[in-house]
Formats: sequence, C-alpha cells, structure tokens
Amino acid sequence: MQKLDRQFIRKVRRQDRVATRIITLGGLLVIASVIAILVLIVRVTLPLFQPAHASMTTNFSLPATTATPLAVGIDDTGEVGFLLDDHGLFSFYRIGDHSLLTTMAAAPKKERVLTVERSKDNVFTLLWADNSITVTQVDFRLLYAEDGQRTVKPEVMTLEESPARQYPVAVKEIKASAHEGRLTRVALLANDQFQIDREVVTTDLFDNQKKETFSLLIDEALPGMVTTFLLDAKGDTLFAGTDNGSLLRWDLRDNTSCRRTDNEVAVPGRKAVTSLAMVFGDISVAVGDARGGLATWSQVWTGEGKERTQKLRQTHVLTSHAAPITSILPTRRSKSLFSMDATGLVNYDHMTSEKHLLSLDRPLNLFALSGQGGSLIGLDQHRTVTVWGIDCPHPEISLKTLFAKVWYENYDRPEYVWQSSSGNDDFEPKFSLIPLLFGTVKGTLYAMLFAVPLAIFGAVYTSQFTTCAFKKTIKPVVEIMASVPSVVIGFLVALWLAPIIENTILAVILTVLILPLLFVIIMSALKPFYKKPSVKTFCHSYEFLLLVPVIIASMALAVWLAPFVEHLVFAGNFKQWLYNDLGMRYDQRNCIIIAFGLGIAVIPIIFSITEDAISNIPPSLSAASLALGASRWQTIWRVVMPSASPGIFAAIMIGFGRAVGETMIVLMATGNTPIMDWSIFNGMRTLSANVAVEIPEAAVNGSLYRVLFLCATLLFALTFIVNTGAELVRERLRKKYGRY
Repeated sequence: MQKLDRQFIRKVRRQDRVATRIITLGGLLVIASVIAILVLIVRVTLPLFQPAHASMTTNFSLPATTATPLAVGIDDTGEVGFLLDDHGLFSFYRIGDHSLLTTMAAAPKKERVLTVERSKDNVFTLLWADNSITVTQVDFRLLYAEDGQRTVKPEVMTLEESPARQYPVAVKEIKASAHEGRLTRVALLANDQFQIDREVVTTDLFDNQKKETFSLLIDEALPGMVTTFLLDAKGDTLFAGTDNGSLLRWDLRDNTSCRRTDNEVAVPGRKAVTSLAMVFGDISVAVGDARGGLATWSQVWTGEGKERTQKLRQTHVLTSHAAPITSILPTRRSKSLFSMDATGLVNYDHMTSEKHLLSLDRPLNLFALSGQGGSLIGLDQHRTVTVWGIDCPHPEISLKTLFAKVWYENYDRPEYVWQSSSGNDDFEPKFSLIPLLFGTVKGTLYAMLFAVPLAIFGAVYTSQFTTCAFKKTIKPVVEIMASVPSVVIGFLVALWLAPIIENTILAVILTVLILPLLFVIIMSALKPFYKKPSVKTFCHSYEFLLLVPVIIASMALAVWLAPFVEHLVFAGNFKQWLYNDLGMRYDQRNCIIIAFGLGIAVIPIIFSITEDAISNIPPSLSAASLALGASRWQTIWRVVMPSASPGIFAAIMIGFGRAVGETMIVLMATGNTPIMDWSIFNGMRTLSANVAVEIPEAAVNGSLYRVLFLCATLLFALTFIVNTGAELVRERLRKKYGRY
C-alpha cells in the first residue's frame, strides 16, 4: 500500500512538473509573440526617421569647348545626362560610359542664348540675344529590343516660339511662361520697369484659332532696385525681390491690367533678395537672400469681414548658407528644395517639416534633379560632371510634422491636421497624429463616462442587493453581451440608433436632465412608506423595479416637452441654434452614438470583473459592519467598495483598454473626421479606426504605410503604459486594503 502511494505521489509530481513546464513555455511563447509583434511594427516604422543619403554614382570630365554651359539635366532612369550651352545646343551623354550620345539644337541657328529658365518636366525657356524666346522640352523615350535590352532615346521638342521684340531701353532679363495656349513674357528693363507681353490663342467650336496680343507696363515706384524676379507656371503672378530685402507681388490674371498686391520685408537688415523659386504646387515662393538665408512665403488670409484679404506671410525658415544664395531648385514630387550658394555648396531641405535632409560636399556651378528625384547631376567649374543617387523616401516626416503644429499651404496659421490624400497631384500630405490621439482619448472618455457608472452600480446592486436567483440569471446574460461581435454593435448604432437620436436629440438631452430629478423626487416621496416593515419586506431585493416606471415616465415627459422647449428656447430648430449661437455642427454619427456603442461593448467586461471582486469580499466584513448598526449602503460604501477597489480599478482599466483598441464600432459609428473638438455633437477619428480606414490605400513602404505602423506602435505603447500604471495602482490598493 505504501509502495502504491509512493508511485502515485511520484506520478502526480511528474505530471505537475510537466504541467508547470508547459504553462511556463506557453507564457514565454505569449511574451515572445507580443515582443515579436512590437519588433515588427517598430521595424517598419523606423525608416521614417532615417536621414537622407546621397551616394556618388559616377563623375567624368567634359571635353573643352568655347560654349558656356547654362543648364544640365538627367533622365528619370539616371542613364542619360544632358547639357545646354549658350549656343542653344543640347548635348546628351551616357552616364555609364561617359560617351556623347547625340546633340540637338533647341532652335534653328540663332545668336547666343542670354538666359535659360527651367520649369517642371524639363521645359526650358531660352532668351536669345535678339530678345526672341523659344520654349523647348526635353523628353526621353524608353525603347526595348527583342532581347529585352533597354535604350533611352532623347528628344527635343519646340513648344512655343516668340519673335524678337524691341524695347525702349536695355533689357536686364526676360522670363516667360507658357500655359494652355497663353504665352506670357515679362522683361525687366534697365530702369527697373517691367514690360509684360502676352499672347493668347483661343479655339472656337469649329477649331478656328484666334490669337490676341496684350501689353502692359509696370512703371510704378518700387522700394528698391530689383535684383531678381519670378513668373509662376501659369503666368498669373509676378514676384520680385529688391536690393533692400523687399518682396513684391503683382496679380497678372487680367490681360489688360495688373495690380501690386504685396510689398513685404522678406530679409531684415536691408539685405538683398538674391534668388526666387516657386515651390512644387505653385502656392509658396522660396526666397534666398544675400545673408544665405532661405525661407518660404505663402498667401495667408488676414483680416475680418470685408477687410479679409490674402497677403504674403513667411511660413517656414529653412537651413541657412554661409554665402549668398544663387540658385533654388524645387523638386517635382514633394515640397523639398535644393539651394546653392555663391561658393557652390548645395543644401537639401523640406519646406513643411523644415527638415534639413543633406548637404553635398562638392562645390557646383550648375545642378539639376531627375523628374522622380532619384538622381542629381552637377557640373563644377572644371567642367566635371558628377551624378549622385538620392535616397530620401520620407522627407515630409519629422517629429514636428507628427506631433507639433505645422503651417501648411492655404492655412491661416499652424495647425494639427491629418489628411493623407487628395485628388490633386500637387497635394501635400498632412500626417499630424495629434488629432488621432485626441480622437482616441475623446471617444474613450465619453464611452467610459457612460459605461463605468452603469457597470459598477449594476455590479454593486447584483452582488449586494438582489436575490441569488436573480443574480444567477442576470450575470450570465450580461456576460453573453460581451460575445456580441463589435461589427454588429457598430451596425446597429450607426444605421438604427443614430437616425433615431438625430430626430429626437432634444428629447434625449431632456431625458438625461429629467431622469435624475424625477428619480430623487419619487424616492423622497416613497421614503416614509419604505420604513414600514411590510413595504420594506416586499421591496427587498427588487428595488430595481421602482426604477423602470421612473425611466419610462422620464422618457415620456421628455418627448412631450421637447417640441415646446425647442419652440420657446431654440427658435424651433435646436440643431440650427447649436450652429448659429454656439458654432457647433451636429453630425449624425457623433460622440453620443459612440458612448452608447462603446459602452455596450465595455459594460459587460467592467460589470463581470467588478461583480467578482465585490462577491469575493468575505461575508464576515459585511456582517460585522451590519452588526455595528451600519446600513447596507454604508456597509457597501465604507467596507465593501474599499476592499474591492483593486479589482474594480482593474476592471475599469481593462475596459479602458478595450475602448482604446476598439476598431469596428468607432469605424462605423463616427464620421471618421480627424478634428479636435470636445463637442458631443460631432465625431472624431481614433488611431485604430485610422489604421483600418487608411491601410487599404497605403502603398507598401510609402510614408502613409509607415505612419500607420507608427499609429499601431502608439496604440501598443498607450496600452502598455495604461496597463503598467493600472497594475502599480492595483498593487498599492491591494497592500492598503489587504489581499484584495
């Protein structure tokens, strides 16, 4: 018998060891899985903050010639580079073997080219010595042989030609813009006047073309001598910088007149404006000065009412140079800028993030960027061509653009904005996470305000006041509520509850106000009768039945009063009054809907854990309190609740985590508008809903894709911090109130 007992004990111990190891292994696997998930999302997020990198791919020397190079360029593949000289000749070179591929003339033989202005898509505006203008475009065709080998074939096309024109005085510089059948030419004369000539070609329904010519002269007094000027891509706006730091702007949209709209001091200390360039999108203008400073200016709405107008304002300050800036080159895929100073050093900055991306360590005379922005070609004073590969996939992302106010184009002031996409190619993505964090906190707060009181009071009543039979019935029913799919809850509150509340919003608000008042009145009236033993015995454990008629009466009274209150107080339209008097817009899917939807999802969790925590309090504590003459409510408030506080706090924190991470309910029951407003009458966008909404449209490894993984990282971190803090508080409460 003893031998059998020893064998049984060894068997049990062996099973215990196996079970311990399996449980330990399972726990370690869970921890490892969580860490692996964290490592995965952080690994995808980290490239957002990696610095830009420029790697030299090749360099070679050009043959000596009498021609002076005026511009350089490179195709998108980085295989063919070209040079434009003052004879109007394009010379194309293979980057790989440095050989001359071909040469093409921009126009039939003319005199020397004076200036070249470059715009997007490799469009060059050439000003010849006779004051004639030629607008040409360099294009590259990709040809594939039967064996799959690729060949890049360059082409030079003439887009516009403008004949020579005689001016009354000498011409300093001419700039031109060709856009949709309209060629605008602006000449800066020696007396600091601007001569504007415009040719407009219109086509009627019968394809008959009509050509009109307009001329304007800007001869007004200027605050200083013009040092540089700029015409935007459409030819609608003229910018000019002066030797005392003034930035001027003229509106040229009218063919027969123009007006100066701005005269701002762009450079303090009366230093000259040395370079101007339109940032991608033609909204902001980049201003370089003689101090080496670089800033961008945008039109901002100022004033109120009829005085409200658009004025130029400095919106961003970028990395400064040590010498005057001579050239600014905007990229054609983002709001980034390359700037070169008088010493030939080149900086690469992003306008919106004000992030310095990189600096080239080789002085250049000329430089250009490929259309896709992946290659940069430069020419130095020794006629050496150098090509760099540019790796900068996320220039618009920085801690500032993610978590601070940013001054975006067309905004009156710096703001927190999330807007990831638009129908416009010139659109600037806005990735501020503050509206998403705000929406997460806002939705969770309103849900917890609704769910926590109901769940805790329900758990207290179920565990301390009602009968055991009712408790055995109601607790499983509430716990079953936790198994309802969140998509079903979101569907019901979005498509069924939201329209009902929209049509009866004032009645809902009146119910919230009337219910507690009516409940207090009825309970005060019943208090004398409740002291009678017969009534007390009859109502014992069924007090909740008294609340049912109170709720029904409150709702009926609110519905009956709502039309009268709306007519007398809110001029017959409560939602219109909200907008006109309080500036609040009522959205059908708002925080009220979220409170109901998330509350339904959170209440079962908080109720179940709270009820278990209260029920586990030893009956001896309650019995001792009652024996000393305390009432049931005093016993619960002073004895039971403090003892169960660790469990109650854990229930609230678990419910909080459930609300923070909920996706489908907030996705379906809100307008998913990333706004920052505490109003209960509009919606929000949470981090989890944002990931669900945006991830189908996010290009793999793009900025949006990685920012969404950053949202997931923030959710993970938020949950970890909340749970860690909750555990610390729970431990303190447990030590204070015993083993519970």
